[in-house]
Amino acid sequence: MNEASQILSNQRALFLSGRTRDLEFRKESLKLLRENIRLAEQEILDALERDLGKCAFEGFVSEVGMVLDEIGLARKHLRRWSRPRRVRTPLSLMPGKSLIYREPYGSSLVISPWNYPFQLALVPLVDAVAAGNCAVLKPSELAPATSSVLAGLISDTFDPAHVTALEGGVDVSTALLDQDFDMIFFTGSAPVGKIVLEAAARRLTPVVLELGGKSPCIVDSDVDLDVTSRRIAWGKFLNAGQTCAAPDYVLAHESIRQGLIDGITAAVNEFYGTDPASSPDFARIVNDRHFERLVALMGSGDTVMGGQSDREQRYIAPTMLDNVGWDDPIMSEEIFGPLLPVMTYSNIDDAISRIRDLPTPLALYAFTRNRSLERRLINEIRFGTGCINDTVVQFSSPHLPVGGVGNSGMGSYHGQAGFEAFTYTKSVMKRPFAFDFKLRYPPYAGKLKKIRKLIG
Repeated sequence: MNEASQILSNQRALFLSGRTRDLEFRKESLKLLRENIRLAEQEILDALERDLGKCAFEGFVSEVGMVLDEIGLARKHLRRWSRPRRVRTPLSLMPGKSLIYREPYGSSLVISPWNYPFQLALVPLVDAVAAGNCAVLKPSELAPATSSVLAGLISDTFDPAHVTALEGGVDVSTALLDQDFDMIFFTGSAPVGKIVLEAAARRLTPVVLELGGKSPCIVDSDVDLDVTSRRIAWGKFLNAGQTCAAPDYVLAHESIRQGLIDGITAAVNEFYGTDPASSPDFARIVNDRHFERLVALMGSGDTVMGGQSDREQRYIAPTMLDNVGWDDPIMSEEIFGPLLPVMTYSNIDDAISRIRDLPTPLALYAFTRNRSLERRLINEIRFGTGCINDTVVQFSSPHLPVGGVGNSGMGSYHGQAGFEAFTYTKSVMKRPFAFDFKLRYPPYAGKLKKIRKLIG
């Protein structure tokens, strides 16, 4: 792909000039991006509505607002994040000074997904620019309206030798992965993440993979059912369930199962009315392929809420499934849609064991008043990010790193963690010419005992 090769060559030249590492250059670049986002806000929200049926409120809160928060935090703290950090120097190496520098990788490739096509493209891009990198952004072709807006926004904001966006399908992604980038940041599914990792391995390129998984939601018997039901319903059916960290399934204590089902049903009626298809606040499935996949998964268990679908509108109602078994198709893959299996447990040990048998999820949610149970879940279950007594909201904080582990990803970002994801550590020791002790130099006869005492 000649275009990508030429872009990368231009970016390497700009990076080697040192310009992108200048603190004021980085801050001004982010300031201009923020200004252009505000100018294009309505265009962005319209594109999100066309691609996913997102209402303006949801589009701003979960996409535009999060990018603006990331820019604000980076500009405020960039000087501190960029400052070399002094660490202790061992007595045996005194006099001396030990420093750790954060250095940008160079030219980074950011491949973003379709479900939050604006936020998940620009938050890592903000982190890359804040860290002093050049970058190529590959937006998702499955959200074409947002991809087009992103390409225009990037073109209006950055010199292509600094940041550029390349639109297109799998062929463009494949060609970009063939280039010699210094770092790759990918958000998407685990199967595609493996392809990205394999491509990166050929050149030993550092990667951050933000994937997903079946994020459990455990509900204890002692909860406030009204609040719990609202928060689960909101987190699950936000963006029609097309959220990588949405509660994938509920594991409720058997004593509150029916109360929770009734509570979630009431919350959905409160949010979207008795006919969510006519609600301006309920999103649509991104394309026909995902629609058909989700409709097929609805055959698991018994439908106790929703179940309606409209292929022409790519609409699937907020749906709750009871009597789902662990071996049912819906429990074999990440749902990524508005289908919520409700399962039960009587013994928390069994629940923890079941979750630990599954691939590591991106998120874990737990509703409980029991601090001892809270500690057990945090300590005994492996997951990337979590929330106690709420869902999804931890992703909106730029102060909390976001990232998975194992099947749900590697590396993390947001705020300072994002800055660090796009940099590597360069360790430097500074020593004076004075006090050149001869103990370390040959000949070594008679010196070993002294060295042992010095090292301790």
